[in-house]
Amino acid sequence: MDTDGTHETRPAHAGHIPRPAAPPPPQGLPPKPSHAPTAGPTLGDWLRVPRSSDGPGVWTYGHVPRAAEEPEETPTRQLISGALISLLAGLLLWSLLVNNYLGGFWLWPLYMFTPDSWARTNAAVVAAYVWYAIVIGALVFGFGRLGRWPELGRRVLRSRAVRPLHSAGPAGPVAGGPDDPARWPQVRGAGLGEVADRLEGEVGGGRMNDVDYARIRRAWDSVRVDPSRMRAFAEAVRDKGAGACVHPSGARDLPARAARHDLLARQVLLGTVEDGARNPYARRGTGFALDPDVLGTSLLAVGPSGSGKTQRLVRPVVESLMLQALAGQAAVVAVGAAGAQLGPDTGYDVVVRIGDPASVYDLDLYGGATDPDEAATLLADAFVGDVPGIDVRRAATALAQLLGPFRAAYGRFPAVPELRELLDQVPAAFDALRRELAAQHAMLRELDARTRQHGAHGDPGPALADRVALLDRPAFAGFFDTTGQGQPFSLRALEHPLRVRVDLPERGHADASRILARLLLAQFNAAAAARTDRSLFAFLALDDASQTLTPETVRGVQRLRSAHAGVLLTLRTLDDVPEALRTPLLGAVGCRMAFSGVTTWDGKRFAEAWGTEWVETRDVTHRTVFADQPLTRAMHAFRKLVTGKAVTTDAVTVRQVERERWSASDLAHAVPPGHAVLSLTSVRGERAAPLLVRLAEGESGPAA
Repeated sequence: MDTDGTHETRPAHAGHIPRPAAPPPPQGLPPKPSHAPTAGPTLGDWLRVPRSSDGPGVWTYGHVPRAAEEPEETPTRQLISGALISLLAGLLLWSLLVNNYLGGFWLWPLYMFTPDSWARTNAAVVAAYVWYAIVIGALVFGFGRLGRWPELGRRVLRSRAVRPLHSAGPAGPVAGGPDDPARWPQVRGAGLGEVADRLEGEVGGGRMNDVDYARIRRAWDSVRVDPSRMRAFAEAVRDKGAGACVHPSGARDLPARAARHDLLARQVLLGTVEDGARNPYARRGTGFALDPDVLGTSLLAVGPSGSGKTQRLVRPVVESLMLQALAGQAAVVAVGAAGAQLGPDTGYDVVVRIGDPASVYDLDLYGGATDPDEAATLLADAFVGDVPGIDVRRAATALAQLLGPFRAAYGRFPAVPELRELLDQVPAAFDALRRELAAQHAMLRELDARTRQHGAHGDPGPALADRVALLDRPAFAGFFDTTGQGQPFSLRALEHPLRVRVDLPERGHADASRILARLLLAQFNAAAAARTDRSLFAFLALDDASQTLTPETVRGVQRLRSAHAGVLLTLRTLDDVPEALRTPLLGAVGCRMAFSGVTTWDGKRFAEAWGTEWVETRDVTHRTVFADQPLTRAMHAFRKLVTGKAVTTDAVTVRQVERERWSASDLAHAVPPGHAVLSLTSVRGERAAPLLVRLAEGESGPAA
């Protein structure tokens, strides 16, 4: 951010800072809604709702922690029968006492403490009734405890939702109190009372939304780090109110929201944990959400087509990161096939439609790299990283032997047609390049080395040329320009809060799309790790990562968690990943998600990754009872005649056994449609065991 609390707009590469997606709204007014209003709390009420978490993945908005273990609960039928039996027993005992069938011993205390002078007076009658009430009370207390009447009363009179099975949640701040977040107590405590009053008025007047609050709060956090920005922050708030420190695009919200978000906790609600025995009791029925704390360990989702990977996972997660980008907290890049439902164009700052002549933005093939060796490494991994038998390091060397001399001669990297000619050893291209390098002997030696290696055994040049030819098609004419005539987007822009979508030409150019997906993933890994400012959470969502992963990108994904970045990878099946990479991939990501409909082969991999746990099993053995006495045999015969079953005794054996958390068969056949099983790991090392989650359907309109 600049000293005035606004976001920096200095370009780090050509085309990095996009043109505004929409003109900024008038000063002092909230953005114009593009959807029907929805019922919900006001911003002030939304801010006051307490948020608590007892593990990764918990939807903290209004969450009340549950007990760790399920309390032992007597069935209602058993309680009713026990209460009736104890009531009848109590009535029987009272009847026996009143009718002197048990003698008059229970009246001795009355005779002992009643004076003789009360005989045949009203006082004696009153004393007798008082004693009767004491005895009845003692019977009710005793038989009530025996029959558990209080527990039955609570079970009947109170609804199940308000039983004391949950611990009390923390109380939220009082409206108008000193800790009310709508009054901006931190700003007020720093001596900026006028600024806090202005912000409080924006909240109360309905001119501020959740994105505005999160954005201004982040700006205030930067002021606390660098107090020299305080004056500029105060002036910006006085002038623009809720519109202060706005995103470079001028947008203050998305055109539409497909999921429920909590920007105060930076979470998106994905669904609800199933209330069943397969899930831990503490998590049953709770909301399930994702945030940068768990996305920073990267997420792999596997499920067949139509299982909801895009609609119920990728779209909500991307939308959450887009909202955080508007708040100056994240940078997100969404990559998918053209036509994928990843949000409207107006919700993005940059939309790159590769192969579409109407696309405003281009893609930087070299990822903003200026070092030929670095650019060659990225290209080699994208072009031949998935080709068996080709050494990626040799391919990177071959490319560097061409990229270095070309950049030294022309001050730029070659475009796709030029790179193809160099790889094919076209004489005219080589001769022109040699003439430009007449005085640069080091670069001439690089060209000579490439010439000697061309056509030799194990030379990666032909394979590289074949892959580059897939991008040298008429449909891509004008794309991947390196002459500076277009507006190329580079992943070096991850230091800015950008919202980017890249549409791949999956239908007509599937092989080229796979190359570009590998290139974007390799560039993201390199750019995220090379950032000098890692205050923004950088995220790449790759919708359909089939045939995209290479050994180097898998290692890069594992290093992202220390770079405040993460990726989301979706696959139809693990068979779309080379056999040698399946286990390393599951180990590289911290979050694993199996949708309904996965095969048993995929389920086996997930079961191995999730491991085993100790569970308590109860084995019941039924043994027939053989009676020796004639009367007992007659009773057993009569019971068998009535019930149709022999008289048996049960022997129960309890033991601890080690079992898989989720077996391959359960993952393939026991996960209902619209559900998924997923485990989480946070960047701090906290873990959530595999949970069966009922995924939420997509919504429209905003939600708190």
